[in-house]
Amino acid sequence: MVLGVCPQHSKRFLRALTKEKLLEAKHSGPRLCIDLSMTHHMSKKELSRLAGQIRRLYGSNKKADRPFWICLTGFTIDSPLYEECVRMNDGFSSYLLDIKEEDCFSLFPLETLVYLTPDSEHALEDVDLNKVYILGGLVDESIQKKVTFQKAWEYSVKTARLPIQEYMVRNQNGKNYHSEILAINQVFDILSTYLETRNWPEALKKGVTSGKGYILRNSVE
Repeated sequence: MVLGVCPQHSKRFLRALTKEKLLEAKHSGPRLCIDLSMTHHMSKKELSRLAGQIRRLYGSNKKADRPFWICLTGFTIDSPLYEECVRMNDGFSSYLLDIKEEDCFSLFPLETLVYLTPDSEHALEDVDLNKVYILGGLVDESIQKKVTFQKAWEYSVKTARLPIQEYMVRNQNGKNYHSEILAINQVFDILSTYLETRNWPEALKKGVTSGKGYILRNSVE
């Protein structure tokens, strides 16, 4: 802490700095969309989990040196998910992000969109400040195979998957369980860490938990 700055002032200063960084991202990128247009398929328990993931994602973003501007799309304020977000996320209504009823495909030029889905053939190589990255707001209990991939395909939008296969290997585990499907806050932590470090192994280590059954190639004994 800077000498002579009282804690209250420094807290206020940090809040102002966070706000400035977030608004800067709104104008110059990076930008991230969470596509919430598929939540009508979800149970109350799944909606609660998704609201928790949005809270963790927003919390990580506020702490990032280079935050993303976040846009929650296909999201109506009279929806059960909105109610869950308000119930579970303190101060949700004053979050610095965009809430849009329209879906991401009508809000941004289609050529700027990249839908991140584990079903894509293309590994994400870099995070481009001129692109808008989309995460599907689904929780893993309701995995409908290829639903996000299908959506991107219908709109002829580019897709990409995280480069898990390129930098990680399946770890032999008792359950023989391997999954590349991550919660939106885990995907966000990977993107955010990559943006900071430009290092995929470092970034993947941050978001792919050991329970997913993958480890970095160089950590194989």
